Amino acid sequence: MLMRQPHPELQFAYQAPFGPTVQENGVKFSVFSRSATAMRLLLYNRVTDREPVEIIEFDRDTDRWGDVWSLQVPGIGPGQLYHFQASGPWDPDRGHRFDSSARLIDPYAHALAGTFQKSQDGVVRPPKCVVIDDAFDWEGDRHLRRPLDESVIYEMHVRGFTKSRTAKIKTGGTYLGVIEKIPYLQSLGITAVELMPIHEFPIMDPTGHKPERPNYWGYDSMAFFSPHRGYAHDRAPGAQVREFKEMVKALHAAGIEVILDVVFNHTCEGNDQGPTLSFKGLENNVYYILEDGGRHYANYSGCGNTVNGNHPVVREMIFHCLRHWVHNYHIDGFRFDLASILSRDQSGNLVPNPPMVELIAEDPMLADTKIIAEAWDAAGAYQVGSFGSGSRWAEWNGRYRDDVRRFWRGDSGTLGALATRLAGSSDLYEHSGRAPASSINFVTSHDGFTLNDLVSYKEKHNLANGEENRDGDNNNCSDNYGVEGPTRRKGIREVRNRQIKNMMATLVLSQGTPMLVSGDEVRRTQKGNNNAYCQDNDISWFDWRLVEKNAEMLRFTKSLIHFRLAQPTVRRRTFLTGQPTAGRLIPDVSWYAPDGTPLDWSQHELAMVAYLAAPAKEDDPECAGRDVLMLFNSTGQEREFQLPDVGRGMTWNLFLDTAAPAPEDVFPALDGPMPPSTRIIEMPYHSMQVYVSETIHA
Repeated sequence: MLMRQPHPELQFAYQAPFGPTVQENGVKFSVFSRSATAMRLLLYNRVTDREPVEIIEFDRDTDRWGDVWSLQVPGIGPGQLYHFQASGPWDPDRGHRFDSSARLIDPYAHALAGTFQKSQDGVVRPPKCVVIDDAFDWEGDRHLRRPLDESVIYEMHVRGFTKSRTAKIKTGGTYLGVIEKIPYLQSLGITAVELMPIHEFPIMDPTGHKPERPNYWGYDSMAFFSPHRGYAHDRAPGAQVREFKEMVKALHAAGIEVILDVVFNHTCEGNDQGPTLSFKGLENNVYYILEDGGRHYANYSGCGNTVNGNHPVVREMIFHCLRHWVHNYHIDGFRFDLASILSRDQSGNLVPNPPMVELIAEDPMLADTKIIAEAWDAAGAYQVGSFGSGSRWAEWNGRYRDDVRRFWRGDSGTLGALATRLAGSSDLYEHSGRAPASSINFVTSHDGFTLNDLVSYKEKHNLANGEENRDGDNNNCSDNYGVEGPTRRKGIREVRNRQIKNMMATLVLSQGTPMLVSGDEVRRTQKGNNNAYCQDNDISWFDWRLVEKNAEMLRFTKSLIHFRLAQPTVRRRTFLTGQPTAGRLIPDVSWYAPDGTPLDWSQHELAMVAYLAAPAKEDDPECAGRDVLMLFNSTGQEREFQLPDVGRGMTWNLFLDTAAPAPEDVFPALDGPMPPSTRIIEMPYHSMQVYVSETIHA
């Protein structure tokens, strides 16, 4: 009888075919360039070295295989610093921008070190690439594989989350700083962090100086395979790789998944006036979508250039990059910034079934990951509800954001839109066979007002950005309720508090997958700035004093999240039909006017009752839930609500009341007061109440 031998721990390592490969007796370097006439490898001893210690020429006859330049260098290993340098035609009219003096970042570099430097002749050199050994003790860590319908996503900025002195930690603004705040994330109840870009992006500008407007958000990729060095506590070359992995492992140990916001739509090399740092100097007309015969860059990203995502070479690079992050870093998913650009062909035309989008969805090595599209771009493409094919892709639901904001602001004619979003946006996702969880619901994100500012400002206040308030969206569906910005007026403060709770409750209790932006749970403000891309300061950073100052809002949000995770009624796996559920005579959803009669959708009032029946065991055999009754009053007047007959005979307890003072605003134990015996409820203006059945349906 053969005895099964124990297997060594699975490392998930994925070795890309390009970039540096550590071997037993040295390092192999491979890089793609079709049009280069010569290729050089520049080796450095120290990060501060302005000139290489050795330059190695690739031999065109022995070190080139097709369009791949590859050579093995003995006697070096992990930690080695390097650049590439390529000679070739300078012919911008045909898309060639080779510069034999430029030092180039390896597109597959696993880490960068240092910053921009000026050489003796005044030419600026980019950060150096670092050879990395991907070995790491994961201690058995695996992807958590939490279903989207059981997820609550928390969008956050690695640096901004802990950079403020109010965080009171030693490693503020770093990957290790996130680890120190994991207990807070656990107590909040979120199941995944969605990290704003952590791919390498410039810290200094390409001239080697501190930029006038710092690149705080990080949407300016410089090296797709490299974690950002600026978020490492240890400044040693390559330390960011280890610290990032430590952060992922610690988050996983706490039951929290890690989703990366990835920017495969443009790079920091800019337009034809921008610097040559990597892709331009290796094969410009492959990596970018060009116009006018090749002289100019298509700008579907709004950032100067557009990555040529459906060119086979670039498609392969993105494909290898995703595998690299999933298997070398245990990343659980990706949010694709301006993902509609991935639907454009090499001429910039939107095409059906784009190869890149299909490749990501169908790759078996990415099957455990979440893939989320920001289904629009800066050139007018808007594909919310139609991005990709099949059930694999989820989407940031921009229509959810706008409809919820407009309803609670009191815009007429928005009642039906709110009901559709509350029920999971079947109008957008059911036709393609997707589930409600494919809708990533959000009211706010990094891009725009915070939730606090959404109810405090009618207009954006972006003067601090240095662009004379021209930047940022002018259509925010916001209101200030009487005064622009902070106020001591009690009535205004009260309605703002209600509105914040209204929108947070709507978000967390809607069918679909909720995403809240870091700090909304404690009313973080950006002082009316709705485009804080360059604000690496207190405007953007998480103020940890708010955890205590706005403990009421934090308690309210925690209660909502924990309720959602415990109640399958508000996170159904299939769309609501308005029909009786299996084994129950009550429809899965029904809608009523304030007088308790079936809702007339042609009326223009902003008040309704939604009755959600718990899924029957046949629908969701693993879960038991309670019926939920939601009352909405977005009018400017107090309204009298008659509870509908559908819930008569059942025992109901108040779960939340956004108009009530704390602690009566939410009852985490679901033991709030019962409705009056008359079944008539007085609803204050701009308020929401939720009742939960005492009976648990299994």
